[in-house]
Amino acid sequence: MNKAELIAAMAEKSELSKKDSEKALSAFIDTVTETLKEGDKVSLVGFGTFEARNRAARIGINPRTKEKMNIEATKTPSFKAGKAFKEVLRK
Repeated sequence: MNKAELIAAMAEKSELSKKDSEKALSAFIDTVTETLKEGDKVSLVGFGTFEARNRAARIGINPRTKEKMNIEATKTPSFKAGKAFKEVLRK
């Protein structure tokens, strides 16, 4: 499912227009992104938790040249599914 299909499905389930559904989805994405950027996490009970995790600096190997290279520390987005969400998928 791509973004357009998600918006159409949201509009159908919520009985909102596609335009309003797109605004709601964009607002959700923007809010989650801003919250993670500030260092906080977003917990949706029953669905899951979005958070930014720190990845330590490390030494990697360039697969083409086999040369060692330094990889800088960075933050990466992470999602951990909630218990209820996992159970729905197991059925």
